[in-house]
Amino acid sequence: MFARSKALPGRLAAVKPRVWLLGALAFCLLYTATTVHLDERLFFTMKTAWLEGGSKARALWLPEYEVRVDALPVATVNNNLSGLTFDERRDHLWTVINNPEELVALGKDGTFMARYPLSGFSDVEGVTYLGDDLLVLVEERKQSLVIVPVPDRPGELLREDYASISLTLGEADNAGFEGVGYDRRGDRLFVVKEHSPRKLYEIQGIKASFNGQMNLNVIDRTAWIADIDMASDLSSVHFDERTGHLVLLSDEAKMLLELDAQGELVSFRSLWSGFAGLNDSVPQAEGVTFDARGDLYLVSEPNLFYSFERK
Repeated sequence: MFARSKALPGRLAAVKPRVWLLGALAFCLLYTATTVHLDERLFFTMKTAWLEGGSKARALWLPEYEVRVDALPVATVNNNLSGLTFDERRDHLWTVINNPEELVALGKDGTFMARYPLSGFSDVEGVTYLGDDLLVLVEERKQSLVIVPVPDRPGELLREDYASISLTLGEADNAGFEGVGYDRRGDRLFVVKEHSPRKLYEIQGIKASFNGQMNLNVIDRTAWIADIDMASDLSSVHFDERTGHLVLLSDEAKMLLELDAQGELVSFRSLWSGFAGLNDSVPQAEGVTFDARGDLYLVSEPNLFYSFERK
């Protein structure tokens, strides 16, 4: 009996390293799963998989998008590439650079076309096309929306020349307005606040106010995203005219989310390596938009361009 008792510590000593290793591995897996909300991703994957065919047909259906142009560095741009929007009249894209502030025209294949320095602008993070040759530029810290005519000749754009609306919705800091999208039929501007906390606002009457009617109405739509913890921040938003759905971009979660007109999650697409045909995870996604036929475009810091098509 004593011999067995003496041998027991030896056996425990042999087992302990394996137990500790397994315990540490289990802890790391649990921590990783919690951090990236794998349980929530699995839940929503199963939920969207049960959608009826008709619901899928009426959606953008992000899981079916596959990369076509993967991480193309944009020529002449070194850093701070941010928001993105499609201009169907010119059939090209507009993006912005934060520091130095610039408006940049891109082809749909990611080729550089033109740049316009933004003089007097500060911390420009987002851009969207309003139609009628008008763009809205978003200044993050000031929480300002500046309405700018689409430039038709080379040269800098002076902020003092353009109308703007400043909205003090929470603290004005480096977690202010980050992205913007526009619904032309409803004259509704959707604006996202990145984090601390995440916010989604609907601003009605932006173009009417620009035309002198001054009838702005701000609605807090944060309840639409309150239960979607896997999107830990919001870096951009797009309103899709064909479906009436919103697409939200999360940089930290490396994810695109599609919400219907009632704010319900319809589909999502991971931007991790191996998903959507991506060779590497999208490093810091900052802007998303779709063109008239439904192709998806995305920009990421420092200077990367992506395009996707639905297979």
